Amino acid sequence: MFRPFKKDFTWQDVDLLAYKQEGGAPFKDVTRQVLFSGDDLKSELRYFEIAPGGHTTLERHEHVHAAMILRGVGHCLVGNEVRAVHTHDLITVPLLTWHQLRAGADEPMGFLCMVDAIRDKPQLPSKDDLEALLADPIVAVFLQGENK
Repeated sequence: MFRPFKKDFTWQDVDLLAYKQEGGAPFKDVTRQVLFSGDDLKSELRYFEIAPGGHTTLERHEHVHAAMILRGVGHCLVGNEVRAVHTHDLITVPLLTWHQLRAGADEPMGFLCMVDAIRDKPQLPSKDDLEALLADPIVAVFLQGENK
């Protein structure tokens, strides 16, 4: 199968989808495209794009994520570590590790994400989880969206 790249980080015959259902989990201005998926694959490759100033959901899973920043810049939280991320940076999110990506204020940030084809649903932080994360001043600044 061949699906040519079109423009603006879209591909022919690949649907541009909502990141998640509205109201299910907090996020801002994110889209999703499933690039590779199928019964003959054990993993799934997806492309997510975060609009300027947007962010993914703060969540964790019982599966590992592998991501590569494909365009733009921003910041990511993995566990209790916040890092600036740039085009072509690689991110690994271990099992049951809180994570979130935030685009910078001036341009979209797009990333490829590879996950197991069969995986668990995201876990959102409880009040106690969130309090523990916010106890770290660097994480608190990140979660409050102040590191643009």
